[in-house]
Amino acid sequence: MPRAALLRTVLRLVLAALLAGGAAASAQPPDMQLLSQALAVASNAERFPEGDPSAATVSLPDEWAESNPRHDGGVWYRVQFDPGRALDRNDLLGLYVHRACSALDVYLNGRRIHSGGRPGDTMARDCHYPQLVTIPGGLVLSQGNVLDLHVRGHALASVASRDRAGGLSELRIGAHDALVGRYADAVFWNVSIVKIVNLALATLGVVMVLLAWVNRRDAPLGYYGLMAVGLALLSARHWWRAVPLDNATVEFLVCLAFTPVLALGVQFLLSYAGVRSRMIEAALLAQCVVMPVSLLVAGPSRLFATTSAWYVVLALETFGAMLLHLRISWRDRRRDFVPMAITLAATSAVMLHELAVQRGWLPLPEAPRLQVWLPLILLAFGVRLLLQRAAAPAAVPDMRYLIDARVREVSAELERTHAEQAEARIEEVTQKERKRIAADLHDDLGAKLLTIVHTSESERISTLAREALEEMRLSVRGLTGKPVRLTDALADWRAETVMRLGQANVEIDWKSPAEDSDQVLAARVYVQTTRILRESVNNIIKHSGASHVKVRCAIHQGNFGINIQDNGKGIPMELDGKLDRGHGMTSMKQRAKQMQGQCLVESGPGYGTVIRLTLPLGPEAPASASR
Repeated sequence: MPRAALLRTVLRLVLAALLAGGAAASAQPPDMQLLSQALAVASNAERFPEGDPSAATVSLPDEWAESNPRHDGGVWYRVQFDPGRALDRNDLLGLYVHRACSALDVYLNGRRIHSGGRPGDTMARDCHYPQLVTIPGGLVLSQGNVLDLHVRGHALASVASRDRAGGLSELRIGAHDALVGRYADAVFWNVSIVKIVNLALATLGVVMVLLAWVNRRDAPLGYYGLMAVGLALLSARHWWRAVPLDNATVEFLVCLAFTPVLALGVQFLLSYAGVRSRMIEAALLAQCVVMPVSLLVAGPSRLFATTSAWYVVLALETFGAMLLHLRISWRDRRRDFVPMAITLAATSAVMLHELAVQRGWLPLPEAPRLQVWLPLILLAFGVRLLLQRAAAPAAVPDMRYLIDARVREVSAELERTHAEQAEARIEEVTQKERKRIAADLHDDLGAKLLTIVHTSESERISTLAREALEEMRLSVRGLTGKPVRLTDALADWRAETVMRLGQANVEIDWKSPAEDSDQVLAARVYVQTTRILRESVNNIIKHSGASHVKVRCAIHQGNFGINIQDNGKGIPMELDGKLDRGHGMTSMKQRAKQMQGQCLVESGPGYGTVIRLTLPLGPEAPASASR
């Protein structure tokens, strides 16, 4: 396949993926409430101004650029909703706000549940970030819930781009878990994709600048590289939230940087076409001075009007440079005409769409367009440019250097493979030895202990032999290395604990996770946890004097936890501050530490004892515990 056709195919696949992602992000679960109307009043008050005569019902999304282009400050929005079902305090609802430019506070039934910034902080830093507000079920009424949202933003006149003027999108309320996916998708398509694409563009730009530095005669690479790096840096305003500058300074600096970046683009087009004009270069330099001066003269209150006029001028300059380049390519370089025509047509379409949005002829898109499409187009063209330079005779590298590099790479790969094979062999031998020891213990020592259990006339000796046999079986299970399902382990632990405490006339209340977990425990983790649990039960039976024990098992955020609480007499005062002495607590904590977990003991005389064991369930836990 020709190189140009390959690049076109890759670009089409990327565009299709972006469109598919946007469609997926717009899907809405059926149980979600969409709030598209609100009672709004412009105010900087700390709470919604009740009875304000200026309050009016507005449709959401409410873009201040359309509804109130001169307002700068805060606007209160009030909406009402019913949960649609009975909630308890463990339920979580979510409020999804796709866009709130730029600082958002949320109150539910008069109680603040979300704060988007310090009071008076109206920097446009969150305009492109969706927000997911957690609503505890215990705060939600059965009906008539009131949500007050205070949005603090900037007037259209004081920003350089329409998407950074104040406003509030439609609101969605539903189950928190159902909204998490929508929020994650929106963050990816609104922010993360901008970072990824522009990071790739900046990397390509740095490579271009370095190549131009090595080959001083290849000026087009230098212009392209500087333009790519500058455009990628400009994209930082889209996702950088904690800019330590006021809004007027940030907007001025963005406008100040935009002109040189566009001038570099024009210079690249002319240089790539083989044209150099001192007059055009002087005009571009003068423009980089005149635009900032005009912005200072106009002042922050007329920033949007001034920049809009400049955007039209800069767009006309860019289109003129494109047409000149295409004319020269058609005349002198027919091979480059079609790829360049496609690239410039796509760039023109993106710029025309952005101009239409900024002029208010098209609505604001839900996801960024210019910050994604333009870098993608430049990336595709930049890769083609690099491939052309790599294919040029002057760019053919020294073959001996390439062969040496390849030999070093193959040698490193062989050494790495040998090391992995040696490590695998050691692990295999270790496993075989463990199984041999386990078999010897089971066949020899186990048989003898079993004989003592059944033949000894002393009840104490028989009991000790039975306990030793159980401990030996547990050790054999750890040596064999066979993992245990967490649900099976919980069943074993519960059965043994209930039996032992029942024999001691201690009542037990055991609760395990309701769901059937697919988690597994490494053999060593199972063994160590069993010993910790046995030691805890021993302490309850021998020392606590308890009549009731409560055991709670839970899985939370990748961790498994067991809480054991008794109503006994607690640990005596003479051991206060020295809980690690006696009662087997030192060994319990050491075993938990070996499994990358922790074992905490809380007690007080007359208040019983609580043992909290927490273990990680990730892939690290079995590996670390088996060492």
